[in-house]
Amino acid sequence: MSQQPITREINNKRIGGWLLAPLAYLVVTLMSVVLMLVLFSMALFMPESRDYLLTNSQAFTLQWYFSVVTTLAMGAFTVAVLWQFCKRTRVVPKMYIIWLLCTVLLSVKAFAFSPVTDEMAVRNLLLALLAAALLVPYFKRSRRVKETFTE
Repeated sequence: MSQQPITREINNKRIGGWLLAPLAYLVVTLMSVVLMLVLFSMALFMPESRDYLLTNSQAFTLQWYFSVVTTLAMGAFTVAVLWQFCKRTRVVPKMYIIWLLCTVLLSVKAFAFSPVTDEMAVRNLLLALLAAALLVPYFKRSRRVKETFTE
């Protein structure tokens, strides 16, 4: 009897298990970006808000436009990471880690410069730090991540 060598197929794993948590975090962040863009657009279309933007100090107006631009940039980056995540490409672990670091930086920016309550800013900062603290090591060391993102 001749034995045929057993060939092991490299089977791309589906997105599942603990990878659903980072995927859900991406989707929730994308929904919050869309909500922020709706709020920014409402400020432009409502006459009293538009007048407030135009009559206020230049520093406030620049800060508002900077917030709109950073929200747009984060939204575009989130869509790109989400797209690559669903395609299971090799670049996802690095892109996701960079995305997590961007969320931390934006939380620090909101904590330092945004006119929100300290409680809300600290909560957002702690959420971003917790997500980065848990997910960065997972994306760097997990065998599941290495086996899933192989395209």
